[in-house]
Amino acid sequence: MTGKPRTRAASPRGGGGGSAEFSCDLTARAHPLPHFWEHTVGSGHALLGLRADWQEQMTRCHRELGFRHVRFHGLLSDDVGTLVCEMNRPVYSFFNADRIWDFLLSIGMRPFVALSFMPEMLASGPTTVFHYRANVTPPRNLRKWETLIERLVRHAIQRYGRDEVAQWPFEVWNEPNLKAFWTGSRLDYFRFYHATARAIKAVEPKIAVGGPATAMNAWIDEFLASCEKRKAPPDFVSTHHYPTDAFGKPGDDTVTQLSRSRRSVLREQAEEVRRKVPDKPLYYTEWSSSSNPFDELHDEPYAAAFAVKTVMEAAGVLDAYSWWTFSDIFEENYMTSVPFHGGFGLLTLHGIAKPVYRAFELLHRLGTERLPVTGTHKTVDAWVTRHGEQTTVVLTNWALPRHPIRAETVKITLVGPGRPVQAVLERIDEDHANPRPLWIEMGRPTYPSAGQLEDLHAASSLSSERLDVTARSGATLFTVRMPPQSVASVTLSRRQGKK
Repeated sequence: MTGKPRTRAASPRGGGGGSAEFSCDLTARAHPLPHFWEHTVGSGHALLGLRADWQEQMTRCHRELGFRHVRFHGLLSDDVGTLVCEMNRPVYSFFNADRIWDFLLSIGMRPFVALSFMPEMLASGPTTVFHYRANVTPPRNLRKWETLIERLVRHAIQRYGRDEVAQWPFEVWNEPNLKAFWTGSRLDYFRFYHATARAIKAVEPKIAVGGPATAMNAWIDEFLASCEKRKAPPDFVSTHHYPTDAFGKPGDDTVTQLSRSRRSVLREQAEEVRRKVPDKPLYYTEWSSSSNPFDELHDEPYAAAFAVKTVMEAAGVLDAYSWWTFSDIFEENYMTSVPFHGGFGLLTLHGIAKPVYRAFELLHRLGTERLPVTGTHKTVDAWVTRHGEQTTVVLTNWALPRHPIRAETVKITLVGPGRPVQAVLERIDEDHANPRPLWIEMGRPTYPSAGQLEDLHAASSLSSERLDVTARSGATLFTVRMPPQSVASVTLSRRQGKK
């Protein structure tokens, strides 16, 4: 929700001329800005898709943030019931899968089908992960696994039609390079991948199949080589990354890991993988501000600034960038009751929008053209996008924990014809769109009352301020004060001058 704009005076000469300066020529050639971050968003466990509150939050995220697919684990695990053993015989049941898929299609979304984990009936061992005991061993018999996949895909086509299912990406497994998720070898996974892809393509060749769905950008070269050897190229390449990956030492806390990370490291990694995958869609099907499911920074403006900066830096590099996850309705370890517990979600258990949710809301409103920006700063970044007669300037002031950062006054110069009719400023920072401090002030209630929840929802909303701008010599100038770990969005409606 956006509040009614209120007037705020801001002189373009304020703050001593500004500690950071950026400029943009509005007549310069624009570059496309497809909303690749909206392609997919993550969830947790497949069965969560049957919960009413999960469905309500998913509907909201689709409507307000534009997400088009959702990816989750465990579609093939025993608790979903897709394949179970009864009296030593296989029993296939797609009822729960159908209920989830029916819901997604009903709201205009589609599944991003992550094929995991192993039904106990097919498993080669007892090793499991997560509280719902997802089996992570390879199948005892690859042909029986192929039969399951063939039946699943055939059923989906019979129920939803070939044209519909052909729009669902199918990803084979989850992070097989980690022993926690795959007890087999890398070669075992490649055999498994090719058997799975073969089974899917035998039913419908148009379905996009990809992998290796690895953590930490791993196995890309080897995966592509395996596909080339078998003359079976993937339809897309997928992997995951987090800024905590491989930084720090074993046992380090999350803040220490992040403090030893690098600014823009995710962009560097994505660019490196893109060089390896120049001619295929590249999907990062998990990323977030850290890989810790109980990280307080997930609930703070820090995550919002990180998300905006990382998304905008990935423009032109990636085809999909799936934030992990859309909701704190998530129970890989256990289902906590604490509203602000540092979960992965954009929304809390009660559907309160975190600062990072509002960041994706601002991103969703951006146009599909981006213009080149001149200027650099150690912690401040600026991007300019265009949508019809509107120009939006997006700013972040972000640094990793324990790295230097301070409030900055940012001066923006937009060069080009026309003058703005109005400029509207929206903020995400310690004092704006940030409900957690109010929850702390309330005494950190584990079970907030209806009245407290209403107040928290109000504290989470974006508000709008009118921003004074100056037009001078064919340019528009304004300044924005940026606290540490903050986001600001300035939308200018422009009117062409008379000829």
